[in-house]
Amino acid sequence: MAEMTVYDELVARGLIAQVTDEELIKNLINNGKATFYIGFDPTADSLHVGHFMALCFMKRLQMAGNKPIALVGGGTGMIGDPSGKTDMRKMLTPEQIEHNCECFKKQMSKFIDFSDDKALFVNNADWLLKLNYVDLLREVGACFSVNNMLRAECYKQRMERGLTFLEFNYMIMQSYDFYMLYQKYGCNLQFGGDDQWSNMLGGTELIRRKLGKDASAMTITLLLNSEGKKMGKTVSGAVWLDPEKTSPYEFYQYWRNVADADVLKCIRMLTFLPLEQIDEMDKWEGAQLNRAKEILAFELTKMVHGEEEAKKAEETAKAIFTSGDAANMAAVKLEDDAFTDGSIDIVSLIHAAGLAATKSEARRVVSQGGASVAGEKVSDIAAKFDKEFFAGDGVVVKKGKKSFIKVQA
Repeated sequence: MAEMTVYDELVARGLIAQVTDEELIKNLINNGKATFYIGFDPTADSLHVGHFMALCFMKRLQMAGNKPIALVGGGTGMIGDPSGKTDMRKMLTPEQIEHNCECFKKQMSKFIDFSDDKALFVNNADWLLKLNYVDLLREVGACFSVNNMLRAECYKQRMERGLTFLEFNYMIMQSYDFYMLYQKYGCNLQFGGDDQWSNMLGGTELIRRKLGKDASAMTITLLLNSEGKKMGKTVSGAVWLDPEKTSPYEFYQYWRNVADADVLKCIRMLTFLPLEQIDEMDKWEGAQLNRAKEILAFELTKMVHGEEEAKKAEETAKAIFTSGDAANMAAVKLEDDAFTDGSIDIVSLIHAAGLAATKSEARRVVSQGGASVAGEKVSDIAAKFDKEFFAGDGVVVKKGKKSFIKVQA
């Protein structure tokens, strides 16, 4: 049997949604000739699970000898992308945007090798913020048909609610990015989520009209659950890649708790396990699907937080489900400065134990009756515990039914 090409593998993993010229793209990717970019708008100081698919995708292509460009939208972030949104994004200050861009690069480095020019980290503020409006109109204004733009899916959704001219320009800016990256770095391919298709075609069309060259675009299947909703959201908000915002244990639990119908799709799209192994798992059912979820959760936690954290999260989860037996449960040790006058309040305890990403989330857990300590429910946010209480083997602290950890002092 002929060995599977890189492109065939992307198809087999269900990652490809739409392509401009399939033969051309196959040739680029399979022969390591693609210099490709994916854009990330710096709207927060951490990437989240929604970006995770794009990072895994970049890693796959880089491993096959292609060159990724991670484009952060220091310029586009000043505007906001209307795609898939019903409301305008809030405006960020240039300082916030710059800080967010720095955080992104640090997180991306776990997936993408930026050494020796193997990948580039580029900020579109470098060209967008210097643009002169009249020059831009003269240079690219005539290349865009307003009739075509209004037919684009991303604008259609906003037309009923009112689309501002500010956002209407987003397609032109994203197209201009591709045009600049093509000229500066020989970038010949753009990837994006399936909701970005119109914006990406704008870029290939601009390059064709201005430079007479063929650039390609390809969209990645959005990570949706079996109900058609975007994955990566929980009741308390996004699942972040930053351990300060979403602890490695919570990250692990998110994937451990995906629906039976979604687990194999996630393994196929997000892990680097060989396809033969995944095809075997296709036959799994019932209790075996729980094993598949453990594999998924472990593999992804290892990718984002490293093997040691993944093992810790796995052990904690197992200890909880076997018997809630505190002896084999992963533990967290409270340092002296966690205590004020020898005691710690319940909100600080839930936060310090890593069961809530912020104190306000911890407060919500307690007031909604989701916290228990040593088997006793605690719903009074003023409740305090002495340091001696956690001595010896420690105490099991629990959030909801599924999140436990042993706390020692």
